[in-house]
Amino acid sequence: MASGSDNIPMTPSGLRKLKSELKHLQSVERGKISREIEVARAHGDLRENAEYHAAKEKQSHIEGRILTLNDWIARAEVIDISKLGGDRVVFGATVDLLDTETEKPVTYRIVGEMEADLKKRWLAVTAPVAQALIGKRVGDIATVQSPGGTRELEIQKIRFEDPQDEAPAGEG
Repeated sequence: MASGSDNIPMTPSGLRKLKSELKHLQSVERGKISREIEVARAHGDLRENAEYHAAKEKQSHIEGRILTLNDWIARAEVIDISKLGGDRVVFGATVDLLDTETEKPVTYRIVGEMEADLKKRWLAVTAPVAQALIGKRVGDIATVQSPGGTRELEIQKIRFEDPQDEAPAGEG
């Protein structure tokens, strides 16, 4: 996690996702937990009231998440992928690779830490694979240390597309 004043790079869709979660927590979850606390409080003695203590703990988690989201949104450095280009791997790039040992193709998108999602193959810019790819061009080999040993990934294609699309048309 970045320290207090550092900017956090993210895509426009990453920022939209954070704002959506924040809005939901503030407009839905806060009210819901307040009602749960009131119901639990009505059950009497708070010292032995497990419902009350569970609700208060949940409220604490929600408020903590709201503070975290507000911080991330305030420090967001939104990078418009559609305005990027070039022949090198940079933040926001979608990179088609070939694992030189297995001959298997793999595609990764390099995104901000808050957006990383291994199921979608979205790598945090700070991840070891992403770090190995940054600055490379088509045809270059990125060497990555993994738990299974050293992997070599050959860069086949670099493209820049808005990550709000799960799988680009005609690909994936």
